[in-house]
Amino acid sequence: MASNNSATTSGSEGIVTKIQDFAYEHKKVIMAVSAVAVASAVAVVLYTSVGRQPIGDVEKGDEKKSAKKKKSKSSKSTKAGSTEPFDPNGPILEEIHKDEGPTVAYTFFHRLTAPQHLTDTEISGFLQERTKRAATLKSKGNSAYQQRQFSKAANLYTQAIEMAVTPEAVFYSNRAACYVNFSPPQYERVVADCDAALRLDRTYIKALNRRATALEALGRLEEAVRDFVATSFLEGMSNQSTAESVDRTLRKLSDEKAQETLAAREPRLPADSLIAAYFSSYRPRPLPVLPEEPTIADKQLLLASEALHAKDYKHALTLVNESLVPLEPGQGLSTPVLEAEALTLSGSFKYLMQNAVGAKEQFTKALECNPKSIHTWLKMANIHLDQSNLEESMKCFEQALSHNPKDPDIYYHRGQIYFVMNEFVKAAEDYATSTDLDKTFVFSHIQLAVAHYKSGNIQKSMAEFRRLMKEFPKHSEPPNYYGEVLLDQERYQDAIEKFERAIELEKAKPPPMNVLPLVNKSLALFQWKKDGASAEKFCLEALESDPLCEAAFATLGQIYLAQQDFDKALEKFRELTKISSNAPQLALTFYHIYSTEAQVKFLKEYPSHAPRFS
Repeated sequence: MASNNSATTSGSEGIVTKIQDFAYEHKKVIMAVSAVAVASAVAVVLYTSVGRQPIGDVEKGDEKKSAKKKKSKSSKSTKAGSTEPFDPNGPILEEIHKDEGPTVAYTFFHRLTAPQHLTDTEISGFLQERTKRAATLKSKGNSAYQQRQFSKAANLYTQAIEMAVTPEAVFYSNRAACYVNFSPPQYERVVADCDAALRLDRTYIKALNRRATALEALGRLEEAVRDFVATSFLEGMSNQSTAESVDRTLRKLSDEKAQETLAAREPRLPADSLIAAYFSSYRPRPLPVLPEEPTIADKQLLLASEALHAKDYKHALTLVNESLVPLEPGQGLSTPVLEAEALTLSGSFKYLMQNAVGAKEQFTKALECNPKSIHTWLKMANIHLDQSNLEESMKCFEQALSHNPKDPDIYYHRGQIYFVMNEFVKAAEDYATSTDLDKTFVFSHIQLAVAHYKSGNIQKSMAEFRRLMKEFPKHSEPPNYYGEVLLDQERYQDAIEKFERAIELEKAKPPPMNVLPLVNKSLALFQWKKDGASAEKFCLEALESDPLCEAAFATLGQIYLAQQDFDKALEKFRELTKISSNAPQLALTFYHIYSTEAQVKFLKEYPSHAPRFS
């Protein structure tokens, strides 16, 4: 209901934030292909997968109980006081046996094939002896590993690999464990050995996990995600450590991809709904007052302000930029106050186009022209908040209050900061002050009601929303946000009624339409009745009115994901990456894309597990 960006709380960021919050709180459900934000009641049940476990592979759980006790004591003694890297998933002491070595010379049994003059019985014995010799070498490798002699252990595993009659996956995986503990770690060799192990046993969980860790260290994050996801599924999604690895690599990969995408993208305005949300979170500003003999730039600024009021954002952007770069000498903005107004509007558009540095520069210049501009101080506070500089953000509010302690916008936007910090009591106090100073601004009332709800005062919140619907009968925002609160309580019928009222009010207004009530209705229908067709219909209707509505794309993607229509889900998520206007939303979208792609790949590579997803 309140976004992390205090300036956009009242707009379409609300539902996008709900999707983000729900998704991050239900990471395991995401990976199980539930409807992350769209259908919290729909879940896909994953059953624990049990891969084949070759005899003698103690890494996979066939140790004897007595051996486990020995391992516990020995592990403690070998790890204590060591500063070298140590892989807890490496070979264990249960495999170490007191063996004096083979009875036949090593050079003879190291040959790949038996001498041709041997009889069948002798060949059988020869092969059995090679197998025993390989097991002995592996046991000696385990002993060396436990003594942290990783180079020696790797060499012994190499001899075991060469000696073995039949390739053993555990030999390669154990050698990979040694390479992990080399200084520096030899991750490429880890990957190569895990590749070999997995060719022998596709369900070898330790090899998958070890390879994933190496791939992550090498920066091959997409492959690491694939392996961590496969590991999680094969473990039946029961291992918390693996789940954390999935989330960590997905976040890292998604954040990198989001930053890369934004850096390569040409600056552009986001959807009209997002722009409207940003500007509507500030009280309407009066048109600039021009001097008796205005310059060309003065007139352009006035036209830009009129275009802004008319929600003609592209023309407003063009006109305000032209006012700051006059084509004729002596025709620039005639007063510092007008220049500050133009710079603040220009900085606002830069901010909306994800150019925080450019926005900050414009706001700084504006404050140099007019240090008393409350409007500019509030927008500068927002920049500092986005840069996680809370102290500087609060200083901006102090500056604003020093110039006008009775400006209601100051308390509203400071309340937004308290809200995102989960300090709902302080937020409610500021919202209440804002409404006392100006009772005509609907969003102060809405956020006050939401703050009451978040602080647990539900009855007071409900009463506040009912009052708002009476006091602002022509505003769609009160029924829309009231519906969100009701939806949070799973009062689906009541919520849908409020969304329908909001839709009715929006359609009665001149364009552009705020389509969020349509998206919210879609969400409610899907959560309530699992009605995918109707949910899809309302999202598509929203996109007809606002083709760049991020919330509609995100919700459609989640609906398709819940229905296991992976192709459609990926299509919508990829479309969303082309229009997402901020890094957090873009990163979340890539999170869904890579997690879904990893799951699709798993089902293709492990088709026997597919029925367990139905």
